[in-house]
Amino acid sequence: MRSLLLPLFFTASAAMAQGLSPAPALTLEQLPRPTMPPGERGPVVPAQVERWREEARALEYGDGVKRDEVAAAKLYCRAARYGDAEAQYSLGWMLTNARGIQRNDAEAAHMFAAAAEQGMSQAQNMLDTLGGTPLGDPPPCLRPPETDPAPVVPAPPPSPRGARPVSLWAALPLPANAPPAIVSYVKLVAPEYQLAPALVLAVMAQESNFDPLAESPKKAQGLMQLMPETGTRFNVLRLRDPSQNIRGGMAYLRWLLAYYEGDVQLALAAYNAGEKAVDRYLGVPPYAETRMYVRRIMATVGGQRLHPFDARVTEASAMLQRVRAAMQAIQAGRR
Repeated sequence: MRSLLLPLFFTASAAMAQGLSPAPALTLEQLPRPTMPPGERGPVVPAQVERWREEARALEYGDGVKRDEVAAAKLYCRAARYGDAEAQYSLGWMLTNARGIQRNDAEAAHMFAAAAEQGMSQAQNMLDTLGGTPLGDPPPCLRPPETDPAPVVPAPPPSPRGARPVSLWAALPLPANAPPAIVSYVKLVAPEYQLAPALVLAVMAQESNFDPLAESPKKAQGLMQLMPETGTRFNVLRLRDPSQNIRGGMAYLRWLLAYYEGDVQLALAAYNAGEKAVDRYLGVPPYAETRMYVRRIMATVGGQRLHPFDARVTEASAMLQRVRAAMQAIQAGRR
Protein backbone atom coordinates (compact mmCIF):
# COMPACT_ATOMS: atom_id res chain seq x y z
CA MET A 1 0.00 0.00 0.00
CA ARG A 2 1.41 3.35 -1.00
CA SER A 3 2.11 5.87 1.78
CA LEU A 4 -0.23 8.84 1.85
CA LEU A 5 2.49 11.18 3.17
CA LEU A 6 3.97 13.77 0.86
CA PRO A 7 7.75 13.93 0.31
CA LEU A 8 7.77 17.53 1.55
CA PHE A 9 6.66 16.32 5.01
CA PHE A 10 9.75 14.11 5.24
CA THR A 11 11.91 17.05 4.24
CA ALA A 12 10.43 19.21 7.00
CA SER A 13 10.86 16.49 9.64
CA ALA A 14 14.49 15.95 8.71
CA ALA A 15 15.22 19.68 8.97
CA MET A 16 13.65 19.91 12.43
CA ALA A 17 15.66 16.90 13.63
CA GLN A 18 18.85 18.77 12.68
CA GLY A 19 17.78 21.92 14.52
CA LEU A 20 17.14 23.84 11.33
CA SER A 21 14.10 25.87 10.45
CA PRO A 22 12.05 23.84 7.99
CA ALA A 23 11.21 25.33 4.62
CA PRO A 24 7.63 26.58 4.37
CA ALA A 25 5.36 23.64 3.56
CA LEU A 26 3.37 23.93 0.37
CA THR A 27 -0.41 23.79 0.65
CA LEU A 28 -2.30 21.40 -1.61
CA GLU A 29 -3.26 24.32 -3.84
CA GLN A 30 0.39 25.38 -4.17
CA LEU A 31 1.54 22.00 -5.39
CA PRO A 32 2.28 22.03 -9.12
CA ARG A 33 -0.17 20.90 -11.75
CA PRO A 34 1.62 19.11 -14.57
CA THR A 35 0.82 20.35 -18.03
CA MET A 36 -0.12 18.07 -20.89
CA PRO A 37 2.89 16.63 -22.71
CA PRO A 38 3.21 17.60 -26.36
CA GLY A 39 1.52 15.39 -28.93
CA GLU A 40 3.46 12.53 -30.44
CA ARG A 41 4.67 12.58 -34.00
CA GLY A 42 4.23 9.33 -35.83
CA PRO A 43 2.91 5.94 -34.64
CA VAL A 44 3.37 4.81 -31.03
CA VAL A 45 3.99 1.10 -30.41
CA PRO A 46 3.10 -0.76 -27.17
CA ALA A 47 6.77 -1.08 -26.18
CA GLN A 48 7.08 2.72 -26.14
CA VAL A 49 4.02 3.03 -23.93
CA GLU A 50 5.50 0.51 -21.50
CA ARG A 51 8.78 2.46 -21.41
CA TRP A 52 6.91 5.66 -20.54
CA ARG A 53 5.22 3.90 -17.65
CA GLU A 54 8.45 2.40 -16.32
CA GLU A 55 10.28 5.74 -16.60
CA ALA A 56 7.39 7.40 -14.78
CA ARG A 57 7.54 4.87 -11.96
CA ALA A 58 11.29 5.42 -11.55
CA LEU A 59 10.77 9.20 -11.40
CA GLU A 60 7.88 8.90 -8.96
CA TYR A 61 9.90 6.84 -6.47
CA GLY A 62 13.42 8.09 -7.23
CA ASP A 63 14.47 4.63 -8.34
CA GLY A 64 17.92 5.17 -9.88
CA VAL A 65 17.06 8.74 -10.83
CA LYS A 66 16.27 11.96 -9.00
CA ARG A 67 12.68 11.95 -7.81
CA ASP A 68 10.47 14.20 -9.94
CA GLU A 69 6.74 13.67 -9.44
CA VAL A 70 5.72 16.25 -12.04
CA ALA A 71 7.80 14.55 -14.74
CA ALA A 72 6.39 11.20 -13.60
CA ALA A 73 2.82 12.48 -13.92
CA LYS A 74 3.50 13.69 -17.46
CA LEU A 75 4.86 10.29 -18.50
CA TYR A 76 1.96 8.48 -16.83
CA CYS A 77 -0.31 10.84 -18.77
CA ARG A 78 1.30 9.89 -22.07
CA ALA A 79 0.97 6.18 -21.36
CA ALA A 80 -2.61 6.59 -20.09
CA ARG A 81 -3.75 8.13 -23.37
CA TYR A 82 -2.58 5.04 -25.21
CA GLY A 83 -4.54 2.70 -22.94
CA ASP A 84 -2.01 1.63 -20.31
CA ALA A 85 -4.15 0.62 -17.33
CA GLU A 86 -1.26 0.66 -14.85
CA ALA A 87 -0.34 4.20 -15.85
CA GLN A 88 -3.97 5.26 -15.54
CA TYR A 89 -4.14 3.80 -12.05
CA SER A 90 -0.82 5.33 -10.97
CA LEU A 91 -1.77 8.79 -12.20
CA GLY A 92 -5.13 8.48 -10.50
CA TRP A 93 -3.37 7.58 -7.26
CA MET A 94 -1.05 10.60 -7.55
CA LEU A 95 -4.04 12.88 -8.15
CA THR A 96 -5.97 11.44 -5.22
CA ASN A 97 -3.10 11.63 -2.75
CA ALA A 98 -1.44 14.86 -3.96
CA ARG A 99 1.82 13.04 -4.50
CA GLY A 100 3.89 16.03 -5.54
CA ILE A 101 1.08 17.38 -7.71
CA GLN A 102 -2.22 19.07 -6.95
CA ARG A 103 -5.00 16.84 -5.74
CA ASN A 104 -7.89 16.40 -8.17
CA ASP A 105 -10.41 13.75 -7.21
CA ALA A 106 -12.57 14.43 -10.28
CA GLU A 107 -9.74 13.63 -12.70
CA ALA A 108 -8.59 10.74 -10.51
CA ALA A 109 -12.06 9.18 -10.76
CA HIS A 110 -11.81 9.18 -14.55
CA MET A 111 -8.37 7.58 -14.36
CA PHE A 112 -9.57 4.83 -12.03
CA ALA A 113 -12.64 4.28 -14.20
CA ALA A 114 -10.54 3.76 -17.34
CA ALA A 115 -8.28 1.28 -15.55
CA ALA A 116 -11.26 -0.50 -13.98
CA GLU A 117 -12.93 -0.81 -17.38
CA GLN A 118 -9.84 -2.72 -18.47
CA GLY A 119 -10.25 -5.21 -15.64
CA MET A 120 -8.08 -3.74 -12.86
CA SER A 121 -9.89 -4.60 -9.63
CA GLN A 122 -7.87 -2.24 -7.40
CA ALA A 123 -8.86 0.63 -9.69
CA GLN A 124 -12.51 -0.30 -9.22
CA ASN A 125 -11.98 -0.26 -5.47
CA MET A 126 -10.48 3.24 -5.65
CA LEU A 127 -13.31 4.40 -7.91
CA ASP A 128 -15.88 3.10 -5.41
CA THR A 129 -14.07 5.01 -2.67
CA LEU A 130 -14.44 8.21 -4.70
CA GLY A 131 -18.15 7.69 -5.16
CA GLY A 132 -18.48 5.60 -8.30
CA THR A 133 -19.16 6.86 -11.83
CA PRO A 134 -17.03 9.93 -12.70
CA LEU A 135 -18.80 13.08 -13.82
CA GLY A 136 -18.16 15.27 -16.84
CA ASP A 137 -15.86 14.76 -19.81
CA PRO A 138 -12.67 12.74 -19.36
CA PRO A 139 -9.53 14.80 -18.63
CA PRO A 140 -6.96 15.46 -21.38
CA CYS A 141 -4.84 12.50 -20.25
CA LEU A 142 -7.62 10.16 -21.39
CA ARG A 143 -8.52 11.90 -24.64
CA PRO A 144 -7.53 10.31 -27.96
CA PRO A 145 -3.90 11.12 -28.85
CA GLU A 146 -3.14 13.62 -31.61
CA THR A 147 -1.94 10.76 -33.78
CA ASP A 148 -5.51 9.41 -33.90
CA PRO A 149 -7.27 10.71 -37.01
CA ALA A 150 -10.24 12.97 -36.43
CA PRO A 151 -13.70 11.65 -37.35
CA VAL A 152 -14.11 11.73 -41.09
CA VAL A 153 -16.81 13.76 -42.79
CA PRO A 154 -19.01 11.51 -44.90
CA ALA A 155 -18.99 12.04 -48.65
CA PRO A 156 -22.26 13.21 -50.24
CA PRO A 157 -24.36 10.37 -51.69
CA PRO A 158 -23.89 9.73 -55.41
CA SER A 159 -26.30 11.39 -57.81
CA PRO A 160 -29.19 9.09 -58.77
CA ARG A 161 -28.45 9.80 -62.44
CA GLY A 162 -24.71 9.38 -62.17
CA ALA A 163 -22.83 6.13 -62.27
CA ARG A 164 -21.97 4.80 -58.81
CA PRO A 165 -18.17 4.85 -58.41
CA VAL A 166 -16.39 1.55 -57.96
CA SER A 167 -15.96 0.96 -54.25
CA LEU A 168 -12.43 0.47 -53.00
CA TRP A 169 -13.88 -2.04 -50.56
CA ALA A 170 -14.70 -4.42 -53.40
CA ALA A 171 -11.03 -4.60 -54.40
CA LEU A 172 -9.77 -5.57 -50.93
CA PRO A 173 -8.45 -9.12 -50.51
CA LEU A 174 -10.37 -11.39 -48.17
CA PRO A 175 -8.67 -13.18 -45.23
CA ALA A 176 -6.72 -16.15 -46.58
CA ASN A 177 -7.73 -18.39 -43.66
CA ALA A 178 -11.47 -17.74 -44.01
CA PRO A 179 -13.36 -21.02 -44.65
CA PRO A 180 -14.93 -21.03 -48.14
CA ALA A 181 -18.41 -21.78 -46.76
CA ILE A 182 -18.27 -18.73 -44.48
CA VAL A 183 -16.91 -16.53 -47.29
CA SER A 184 -19.75 -17.62 -49.57
CA TYR A 185 -22.38 -16.92 -46.93
CA VAL A 186 -20.96 -13.50 -46.09
CA LYS A 187 -20.80 -12.54 -49.76
CA LEU A 188 -24.44 -13.61 -50.13
CA VAL A 189 -25.81 -11.83 -47.04
CA ALA A 190 -23.60 -8.74 -46.65
CA PRO A 191 -25.41 -6.76 -49.40
CA GLU A 192 -28.65 -7.05 -47.36
CA TYR A 193 -26.90 -5.08 -44.62
CA GLN A 194 -25.13 -2.72 -47.03
CA LEU A 195 -21.75 -4.01 -45.84
CA ALA A 196 -18.57 -4.87 -47.69
CA PRO A 197 -17.73 -8.57 -47.21
CA ALA A 198 -14.10 -7.57 -46.63
CA LEU A 199 -15.08 -5.57 -43.53
CA VAL A 200 -17.32 -8.31 -42.11
CA LEU A 201 -14.67 -10.99 -42.60
CA ALA A 202 -11.94 -8.78 -41.15
CA VAL A 203 -14.01 -8.30 -37.99
CA MET A 204 -14.82 -12.00 -37.84
CA ALA A 205 -11.16 -12.96 -38.21
CA GLN A 206 -10.20 -10.70 -35.31
CA GLU A 207 -13.14 -11.68 -33.13
CA SER A 208 -13.16 -15.47 -33.41
CA ASN A 209 -10.63 -16.53 -36.05
CA PHE A 210 -13.64 -18.16 -37.76
CA ASP A 211 -14.41 -20.49 -34.84
CA PRO A 212 -18.22 -20.78 -34.50
CA LEU A 213 -17.82 -22.16 -30.95
CA ALA A 214 -15.56 -19.36 -29.70
CA GLU A 215 -16.51 -17.82 -26.36
CA SER A 216 -14.71 -14.99 -24.59
CA PRO A 217 -14.22 -14.64 -20.82
CA LYS A 218 -16.94 -11.95 -20.96
CA LYS A 219 -19.37 -14.45 -22.59
CA ALA A 220 -19.22 -13.05 -26.12
CA GLN A 221 -20.10 -15.94 -28.40
CA GLY A 222 -19.78 -17.25 -31.93
CA LEU A 223 -18.17 -16.11 -35.14
CA MET A 224 -18.96 -12.44 -34.55
CA GLN A 225 -18.52 -12.68 -30.75
CA LEU A 226 -21.90 -11.30 -29.80
CA MET A 227 -22.69 -10.54 -26.19
CA PRO A 228 -26.09 -11.87 -25.06
CA GLU A 229 -27.49 -8.34 -24.71
CA THR A 230 -26.27 -7.45 -28.22
CA GLY A 231 -27.93 -10.59 -29.56
CA THR A 232 -31.19 -9.58 -27.91
CA ARG A 233 -30.85 -6.05 -29.26
CA PHE A 234 -30.59 -7.34 -32.84
CA ASN A 235 -33.08 -10.20 -32.58
CA VAL A 236 -30.63 -13.08 -32.46
CA LEU A 237 -32.45 -16.02 -30.87
CA ARG A 238 -29.56 -18.51 -30.89
CA LEU A 239 -26.09 -17.03 -30.51
CA ARG A 240 -24.47 -20.38 -31.29
CA ASP A 241 -26.20 -20.64 -34.65
CA PRO A 242 -23.57 -19.50 -37.20
CA SER A 243 -26.11 -17.95 -39.58
CA GLN A 244 -27.92 -16.00 -36.85
CA ASN A 245 -24.63 -14.97 -35.27
CA ILE A 246 -23.28 -13.57 -38.54
CA ARG A 247 -26.51 -11.73 -39.25
CA GLY A 248 -26.56 -10.27 -35.76
CA GLY A 249 -22.98 -9.07 -36.13
CA MET A 250 -23.79 -7.52 -39.50
CA ALA A 251 -26.83 -5.77 -38.06
CA TYR A 252 -24.70 -4.29 -35.30
CA LEU A 253 -21.98 -3.19 -37.76
CA ARG A 254 -24.58 -1.55 -39.99
CA TRP A 255 -26.02 0.30 -36.99
CA LEU A 256 -22.58 1.46 -35.82
CA LEU A 257 -21.62 2.71 -39.28
CA ALA A 258 -24.82 4.75 -39.42
CA TYR A 259 -24.27 6.03 -35.88
CA TYR A 260 -20.73 7.18 -36.73
CA GLU A 261 -21.59 8.30 -40.27
CA GLY A 262 -19.43 5.73 -41.99
CA ASP A 263 -16.31 6.25 -39.83
CA VAL A 264 -14.81 2.75 -39.84
CA GLN A 265 -12.36 3.38 -37.02
CA LEU A 266 -15.05 4.57 -34.61
CA ALA A 267 -17.42 1.78 -35.62
CA LEU A 268 -14.72 -0.82 -34.94
CA ALA A 269 -13.86 0.73 -31.59
CA ALA A 270 -17.53 0.62 -30.62
CA TYR A 271 -17.91 -2.99 -31.79
CA ASN A 272 -15.15 -3.89 -29.34
CA ALA A 273 -15.80 -1.52 -26.43
CA GLY A 274 -19.37 -0.31 -26.98
CA GLU A 275 -20.63 2.95 -28.43
CA LYS A 276 -21.10 4.47 -24.98
CA ALA A 277 -17.35 4.20 -24.34
CA VAL A 278 -16.51 5.74 -27.72
CA ASP A 279 -18.90 8.64 -27.09
CA ARG A 280 -17.62 9.18 -23.57
CA TYR A 281 -13.96 9.32 -24.58
CA LEU A 282 -14.64 11.31 -27.78
CA GLY A 283 -12.98 8.69 -29.96
CA VAL A 284 -11.22 5.36 -29.60
CA PRO A 285 -11.29 4.67 -25.83
CA PRO A 286 -8.03 4.55 -23.84
CA TYR A 287 -8.11 0.75 -23.61
CA ALA A 288 -5.03 -1.12 -24.79
CA GLU A 289 -7.13 -4.02 -26.15
CA THR A 290 -9.47 -1.75 -28.11
CA ARG A 291 -6.68 0.33 -29.59
CA MET A 292 -4.86 -2.82 -30.77
CA TYR A 293 -8.13 -4.31 -32.07
CA VAL A 294 -8.82 -1.23 -34.20
CA ARG A 295 -5.24 -1.05 -35.39
CA ARG A 296 -5.21 -4.66 -36.60
CA ILE A 297 -8.50 -4.51 -38.46
CA MET A 298 -7.69 -1.16 -40.04
CA ALA A 299 -4.46 -2.71 -41.36
CA THR A 300 -6.44 -5.65 -42.75
CA VAL A 301 -8.82 -3.37 -44.66
CA GLY A 302 -6.01 -1.26 -46.07
CA GLY A 303 -6.69 1.74 -43.84
CA GLN A 304 -10.06 2.49 -45.43
CA ARG A 305 -11.58 5.19 -43.20
CA LEU A 306 -15.04 5.53 -44.78
CA HIS A 307 -17.69 2.92 -45.49
CA PRO A 308 -21.08 3.59 -47.10
CA PHE A 309 -23.87 3.84 -44.53
CA ASP A 310 -27.63 4.19 -44.39
CA ALA A 311 -28.58 7.29 -42.41
CA ARG A 312 -32.10 5.92 -41.98
CA VAL A 313 -30.86 3.19 -39.62
CA THR A 314 -30.26 5.56 -36.69
CA GLU A 315 -29.43 9.16 -35.88
CA ALA A 316 -25.75 10.08 -35.87
CA SER A 317 -23.84 10.35 -32.60
CA ALA A 318 -23.87 13.87 -31.15
CA MET A 319 -20.23 13.30 -30.25
CA LEU A 320 -19.24 13.65 -33.93
CA GLN A 321 -20.31 17.26 -34.14
CA ARG A 322 -18.55 18.10 -30.86
CA VAL A 323 -15.26 16.64 -32.03
CA ARG A 324 -15.47 18.14 -35.51
CA ALA A 325 -16.27 21.58 -34.10
CA ALA A 326 -13.31 21.34 -31.75
CA MET A 327 -11.00 20.33 -34.59
CA GLN A 328 -12.22 23.23 -36.73
CA ALA A 329 -11.57 25.65 -33.88
CA ILE A 330 -8.03 24.32 -33.49
CA GLN A 331 -7.35 24.61 -37.22
CA ALA A 332 -8.77 28.13 -37.30
CA GLY A 333 -6.49 29.12 -34.44
CA ARG A 334 -3.45 27.93 -36.37
CA ARG A 335 -4.18 30.14 -39.37
